[in-house]
Amino acid sequence: MKIVSLIFQIVVALGLLNVWLLRFHKKTPFRGGAAQSMPEEFASYGLPKWSLWTVGGLKVICAVCLLAGIWVPALVTPAAGIVSLLMVGAVAMHFRVRDPLMKSLPAGVVLALVAVILARTL
Repeated sequence: MKIVSLIFQIVVALGLLNVWLLRFHKKTPFRGGAAQSMPEEFASYGLPKWSLWTVGGLKVICAVCLLAGIWVPALVTPAAGIVSLLMVGAVAMHFRVRDPLMKSLPAGVVLALVAVILARTL
């Protein structure tokens, strides 16, 4: 179970970094509403601009903590806990704008992965 949790940490961390650092201004089939970029996605949810930077900053910090948690295990539980809350919010936003279920799939998968990580660390 320890190896699975470690793999999930790496997958979640790299996934978050990919979305927030490499695909921030790119269109993906999972963007909420008709958004073409991350700023447009947050706007489609009716969220203020500061929330984009707050959520993004938290996700990048948590991703780094999940990676650092390979060597400093004390970082894993708080990072996974924060990511789980943010993913619940992401799924809720997709439902809020009545997105097809497929658009919330990545957030749901990340939520499931961090749930496994948390189950192992608690």
